[in-house]
Amino acid sequence: MGGVTSTVAARFAFFPPTPPSYGAEPLPLPAAAPDAGEAKGKEGNVVVELTGVPRRGNVEARRLRTKRGTDVVAMYVRQTGAKLTLLYSHGNAADLGQMYELFVELSAHLNVNLMGYDYSGYGQSSGKPSEQNTYADIEAVYRCLIETYAAAEENIILYGQSVGSGPTLDLASRLPRLRAVVVHSPILSGLRVMYPVKHTYWFDIYKVINLHFFSPFLHLLASDFVLYLQNIDKIPLVRCPVLVIHGTADEVVDCSHGRALWELAKVKYEPLWVKGGNHCNLELYPEYIKHLKKFVGAIEKLPPPDDESPESSGASDPTQTEPEGTEDSRKSTDHRENTRPSIDHRKSTDCRDKPRGSTDRRDKRRKSVDNPDRPRASVDQSDRPRKSVDRFGGMMKAVRLRNIDCFKVPAASGS
Repeated sequence: MGGVTSTVAARFAFFPPTPPSYGAEPLPLPAAAPDAGEAKGKEGNVVVELTGVPRRGNVEARRLRTKRGTDVVAMYVRQTGAKLTLLYSHGNAADLGQMYELFVELSAHLNVNLMGYDYSGYGQSSGKPSEQNTYADIEAVYRCLIETYAAAEENIILYGQSVGSGPTLDLASRLPRLRAVVVHSPILSGLRVMYPVKHTYWFDIYKVINLHFFSPFLHLLASDFVLYLQNIDKIPLVRCPVLVIHGTADEVVDCSHGRALWELAKVKYEPLWVKGGNHCNLELYPEYIKHLKKFVGAIEKLPPPDDESPESSGASDPTQTEPEGTEDSRKSTDHRENTRPSIDHRKSTDCRDKPRGSTDRRDKRRKSVDNPDRPRASVDQSDRPRKSVDRFGGMMKAVRLRNIDCFKVPAASGS
């Protein structure tokens, strides 16, 4: 059953580029490496050279061994003076070669170190793509950030685009001191992307399985069949600020996915609904990089999270500092009914219901520092990408951004 589950889920979600857009060759280094860690690395952590992409002095690539036995390729972009590190899980049908310039530009414009990686079966990473492997992949990359690049959990921002929102939210739900999370065109679950289902099916990805039904048979399941929660069940477990970015004209993953996840986030940051933006071009809109800069700037000013979680320490201190644009919504017994209005009073560009927060009245003791009465230019005014003097948008257009994602079911083969 486990093999069937993985196969069906993979047909819905994973489309690695073929052939890969880059290569990865072993790179001999001196015995004493700079501050990036040991030159040759530990077993399962080896420096490699990316081919087919421009060489840059601040970019280093490594091949990392995951707990499931695959080797994934990751690239680290070092930004001088950066305090925060962005761990980016890219979308579908893309690999590091296609994301290379985007990662370099994001690192420079946001003034962050950035670690990107290819999932198992993508690019030059070994193995086959699967839901379970994506979770092991991001864990290996996170461990490399901590052990090799001396990053601290409280200085890491997780960024997940589309299918990358799955491993991103899974890891974020288990890191109590994480600094922040960004989900870009996120999904509720794989099957919900394709059909407006109201129930969770056994072959869906990023799902929840009925333990009472399977418990008598758990010992019979294949080792790669693990019980996972949906993104919609994981995001309330994330304790740090969450930024949701979604295009209102997304025809691959409807904007309702992003809005639903934003409603369920415990610590909401002012979302970015890009009017007219689709699934693959949000980086071309000027408001994309502007909003991200604002978010990172606010997060940098936020003091590191406390060791105690809100659940263990009871009601939070009403004097606690929060980043501009955030709202802390407590856990509700029902996330869809009897919810109080959001503190963001600006008119939404999405024709669906306005996002609503939690009903827990303890939230009234906490106030957002975002002033909704102060008139500001909307972040989602244009119906299509506009010409901008911003170097980021121009660069993305120049390299013909190929951050492609899709959830189409492959045509049936003769086999």
